[in-house]
Amino acid sequence: MADLRPRFWETVPLDDMTRPEWEALCDGCGKCCMNKLEDDDTGEVAFTRVACRMFDDKTCQCSQYPIRHQFVPECIVLKPENIENHMYWLPTTCAYRLLYLGEPLFNWHPLITGTAQSTLEAGVSMQGKTIPETEVDDDDWEDHIIAEPTGS
Repeated sequence: MADLRPRFWETVPLDDMTRPEWEALCDGCGKCCMNKLEDDDTGEVAFTRVACRMFDDKTCQCSQYPIRHQFVPECIVLKPENIENHMYWLPTTCAYRLLYLGEPLFNWHPLITGTAQSTLEAGVSMQGKTIPETEVDDDDWEDHIIAEPTGS
């Protein structure tokens, strides 16, 4: 029999989530760790496969998450109070974005499936699709623009 009780992300406002609840929203896709290019004239953001130097392509996680700001001071700490300011670059599949907009999580989200592997299986993960920023000349980033992986 299916459990019909509401799940925390369906009842707890983003502002009221505990730190573990907030962190659990991350599906581990790695898309937020990809560098984006923003057109100065239009504000349009292009998604690239150029990964932050702290990104581990095998695990799809930050290799230094607790101390990442020591290495990447500009890394954004997403919080309920700053989501609106960062909506323009958050992935379209991002749970933080979806919940902020009042939309449900995708059925492949690990909170729903119970397994972190579901993000990769859904074709949403950046695992194995990236190139480290240390291997790309600043002038060549446009060569690595890709469509955001959104699954099938």
